[in-house]
Amino acid sequence: MNTENIALAAPLEEPAAPRRTRFEEFWRLLRKNSLALGGLVVFALFFATAVAGVFLTSGSKPVFDPSVVRLQEKLRPPLSRPDAASLKPDEIPALGLYPFGTDDLGRDVFARMLQGAWVSLTVGFVAVGISVAIGIFMGAIAGYYGQQHVRLEQVLVTAVLLSGAALLAAGQRTLGAVVLVTGHAWLFFSISPWGFRRRKSPAPWMRFFLKGTSRVDTVIMRFVDIMLCFPSFFLILTVVALLPASIYTIMIVIGLTSWEGTARFVRAEFLSLREQDFVAAARALGVGNVRIIFRHMTPNAIAPVLVSATIGIASAILTEAGLSFLGFGVPPPHATWGNILSDGKRFIFDAPWLTFIPGATILLVVLAFNLFGEGLRDILNPKLRQRN
Repeated sequence: MNTENIALAAPLEEPAAPRRTRFEEFWRLLRKNSLALGGLVVFALFFATAVAGVFLTSGSKPVFDPSVVRLQEKLRPPLSRPDAASLKPDEIPALGLYPFGTDDLGRDVFARMLQGAWVSLTVGFVAVGISVAIGIFMGAIAGYYGQQHVRLEQVLVTAVLLSGAALLAAGQRTLGAVVLVTGHAWLFFSISPWGFRRRKSPAPWMRFFLKGTSRVDTVIMRFVDIMLCFPSFFLILTVVALLPASIYTIMIVIGLTSWEGTARFVRAEFLSLREQDFVAAARALGVGNVRIIFRHMTPNAIAPVLVSATIGIASAILTEAGLSFLGFGVPPPHATWGNILSDGKRFIFDAPWLTFIPGATILLVVLAFNLFGEGLRDILNPKLRQRN
């Protein structure tokens, strides 16, 4: 048999299909989920509107001024045109009409909705950023160290934190802030990898109080359970009522009271990852605990956090809207969807657009975040990815 016959007898190998990149695989699965894709589109529109709103409604001469009061134009319906004869030149709306009507003070609802979009976006992302950072840290420490022992000295930090909160509530802001900062520094250092390197015995007069031990995972997760026992909205409402009203207070309070779910997700991932071969190899090479936790394990545990963060943004927007509706949210002159809704509840029959427009917007944005979060969870699921 010559070489030509051998070549003909050999089976022809099919060329291997080009391997998809992670982005291509993500986009392929996202296109199959129409609800998640629709949620992403609405989110993109909301983000673009919020970014445009911060430029169009701020500055010394904004294009859309949400604070201009036109009492002679109050409660005008949507798409109505202003009475130019009764208005000053700078009071005439930029579009020559009121797309969403006016409120009881004659303010342009469209301009206020634009400003409220930026406030909602900022509160949602910053609050979730704070909660995700705390949740990743606490969940990583609990999952990595597990049942290792920790001195009760580290549990006593809770008393310091409560003392600082009490001082703030009593009006001692400077002293309360110092105590809270000290307590948080003590807490994070005591449960951190650096804190576990300490093996020095406490002073003799402290041994009686600090001789007991507990377990890292037990301490952190029982604290999470205690936090989950409180109704989060009423806890936020109480804290906001005690502190000065500002957009920064809202963001920080929401972030500090919504990290428990992220901590549980990260802890569950770390409990499985710490037994993997790459973690054992890193330990054998002498890699420090800090690098193992935050360089090697955290990137592999981030998938459920992304889903939690996406849905958490919707929850933060709802919480801010609820606080503003009750009068405890972002104070004037900032316009938010919640206080627009609150202003309209008195005119629900005379001016229903003041209720329906912000209410429908909140519903649509929150639904879009939830749908995209659910789709993201399916896309990041390895079993679903293998099946598709």
